[in-house]
Amino acid sequence: MRQRKGRPWRIAGAAVAVLLTAAVVVTAIAFPSVAATTCPGCYGLERLQPGAYVELGLPPARRRQVSEVVEQANQRVRDFFGGRKSSPDLLVCLSDDCYRRIGGGGERGIAVLNRAVMLSPRGVDPVIASHEMTHVELHARLNGAEVPQWFDEGLAVLVSDDPRYLAPTGDRCLVDPRQPLPVTLDEWLRAASADPRTYAQAACQVSRWVGANGGKEAVRTLVERLSAGQAFPDVFRMPAAAG
Repeated sequence: MRQRKGRPWRIAGAAVAVLLTAAVVVTAIAFPSVAATTCPGCYGLERLQPGAYVELGLPPARRRQVSEVVEQANQRVRDFFGGRKSSPDLLVCLSDDCYRRIGGGGERGIAVLNRAVMLSPRGVDPVIASHEMTHVELHARLNGAEVPQWFDEGLAVLVSDDPRYLAPTGDRCLVDPRQPLPVTLDEWLRAASADPRTYAQAACQVSRWVGANGGKEAVRTLVERLSAGQAFPDVFRMPAAAG
């Protein structure tokens, strides 16, 4: 009787193990970027420093390059937000094969589930790295609150100081937004794919609001109010146009 009573539990345990193994396999196949951020070593990456992983076999000069990019990008985010509340792992590839292996596509970099950042060979740069880190930092501070996708992207451009989409000084707008900017991620992806100037328009909107409301501290206050439960339209108001 004792053997018979124990058998169903052994069968159930084996079934659970099989299901967990299947789930891991499915995740690794369907969502390699998620799996890679969970187990970088499983995808041919090694630890460079705390929170940063690079592909195996990089020469010392390339490893130093990555370390410098990571530090500069971290500094940009720290300076803007007055510290850090996030600590995303960075997965950095210096070859296209490596980036494809961890689930990357044609982008320079990407934030994964707002907890990790992947950089392609074309994204090993303080601008791209800090852009993606800003997404993670913003969402860590929002504590579940939501912002329009154009604000998320425009802020990332501003923090990263991306010269492709911002003028160096003064009114930093390169392209004035002429119509409502994309609110959801799907809308953003469609619009930005059709017209890369969408990034510049979002950056224009955010940079003008920041300039009119006291600078970086205004963003920190806005995020605090959003995380406390206020709605975005109630705390983000553009000044009226002159004339």
